[in-house]
Amino acid sequence: MSKNILVIDDEPNLRHMLTAVLEKAGYAVNSAANGSEALSLTKTKPFDVILCDLRMPGMDGLAFLKQAATQPLDAAIIMMSAYGTIDTAVEAMKLGAADYISKPFKTDEILLKLGQIEERNKLRQENIRLKDAVRESFSFQNIVTKTKSMRNIFDTIQKIADYKTTVLISGESGTGKELIAKAIHYNGERKHRPMVAINCGGMPEALLESELFGHVKGAFTDASKDKKGLFQEADGGTLFLDEIVELPLPLQVKILRVLQDEMVRPVGSTQSFKVDVRIIAATARDLAEEVNEGTFRDDLFYRINVLSIQIPPLRDRKEDIPLLVNHFIKKFNKRLEKGIKGIRPEALRALMEYPWPGNVRELENVIERTMVLTEQSEICLSELPEEICTNRPVIDEGRPSETISLKTNTMALEKALIQRALRETNNNRTRASKLLEISHPTLLSKMKAYGIS
Repeated sequence: MSKNILVIDDEPNLRHMLTAVLEKAGYAVNSAANGSEALSLTKTKPFDVILCDLRMPGMDGLAFLKQAATQPLDAAIIMMSAYGTIDTAVEAMKLGAADYISKPFKTDEILLKLGQIEERNKLRQENIRLKDAVRESFSFQNIVTKTKSMRNIFDTIQKIADYKTTVLISGESGTGKELIAKAIHYNGERKHRPMVAINCGGMPEALLESELFGHVKGAFTDASKDKKGLFQEADGGTLFLDEIVELPLPLQVKILRVLQDEMVRPVGSTQSFKVDVRIIAATARDLAEEVNEGTFRDDLFYRINVLSIQIPPLRDRKEDIPLLVNHFIKKFNKRLEKGIKGIRPEALRALMEYPWPGNVRELENVIERTMVLTEQSEICLSELPEEICTNRPVIDEGRPSETISLKTNTMALEKALIQRALRETNNNRTRASKLLEISHPTLLSKMKAYGIS
C-alpha cells in the first residue's frame, strides 16, 4: 500500500476531512495549504501520493506541478478541482499528473483512485524488477568462462552493442548463440525496447511470412483480423533470426528488402510500414557453403555478415567445464530444491575428457538429469550417463570414419543427435524437437530422410 500521502488544499475543512478518511483507511497523512508549503514538505519527507487542488492562492496546482517536475519527487500526483474541464485535465496530465478527480467527490472515489495508483505502482515496480533481472542475467559479470576466445567475444559484444549493425552468430548447436544475441541486445542502447526471436525453420513458409511481416484481415483463410508481424513488434529493438539458413528463398528476398529499405508490408496489404529494427542472425551451418550450393542468397549473406561472431565448441574450451558444472549445480540446487555440494574428482575428470557434441546445452542437461536422480551429496562417476563414463559419445554411431566430407559428416551428426534426442525423451517427438531446437515438422522430415522410425 502507498502509505505516505500529502494533501494540498487551501480549504481547511477539506484538508481535515481527507486526513480523517485517509488515516482511517491506514494511510499516513500530511497536509499543506498551498504549493509553496507543499514543496517545502517534499524536501524533508518522501511521499507515495500527492492529492493537489488545482485552484489555490499563490502557487496553484499547475504551478506546483511545474515545480515538482524539477524536483527528485517519486510521488504520483492526483489533481483535484471543482472547476475541472477537459482542457485543464489534459494540461495537468501533460505536466506530470497521474490522475484527475472533480470536486465534489465521495470518499469512496478517492480511495478507488488511490487503489488504482497503488496497482499501477506495483506493476511499474514489477516491470522494473523484471527488466533489471533480465539485464542482470545477460550482464558480463555473470558470464561463466575464463577462456580467451570467449573473452574476446565479450569484448566484441561491448564494442558493437550500441550500434545497429547486423550481426551473424555462428556456432554448433548448443554453444549458446541466442545467449550471445541477448547479451548484445541487453548491453546496448536498445535494451529498453523489445527483443523478439524466431526460429526460421520452425514453421511452414506461409505461416513464417505472416509471423515475420504480419497480415491484414482477409489476407488468407482464418485471417479474421489484422495482425502485426515480428518486425513491427521489434520496432526500436532487436529481431533475432535463429537458424536463418532455414529461410525459404522467397522469404530471403523479402528479408533482404527490409534490410535495404527498412519497410515491411503485411501479407495482403498494399501499405508498407517503416521499421527501425536491428537484425541478429544465427546459424549452426556454414552459410558460405550454403551460398555455394545455391540454397542461400549471396546478397543476403553479405548483408547480414557485416559483423561475424564465431562461438567455439565446448571441446575447444574445456577449462570452462569446471566453472560451468559449478554454475549448473548452483542453478539446479535452487530450482530442484536440492543440496548437492559439488562433484567428485573422477566424475569431473570424465566430464573434462568427454568431447561434448551437444556443447554447453548437453552439459547442462547431463547435470540436471544427474541431480534429479542422485541421492548423494556429490555427483559421482557412476551416476553420469554411460556414454560419458565410457567416453564414447552417441554421436560416434553415425560418424563415418572413412571420409572427411563436411556434408557427409554433418548429415551423420544430425542423424546421431536426432537418435539421441529421441532416446532421451522416450521417443516423444514434440519434446525431442524442442531439445534439438527445430520444429516438429522439420524433425519428422529429417527422420524420414535418415530412415529413423
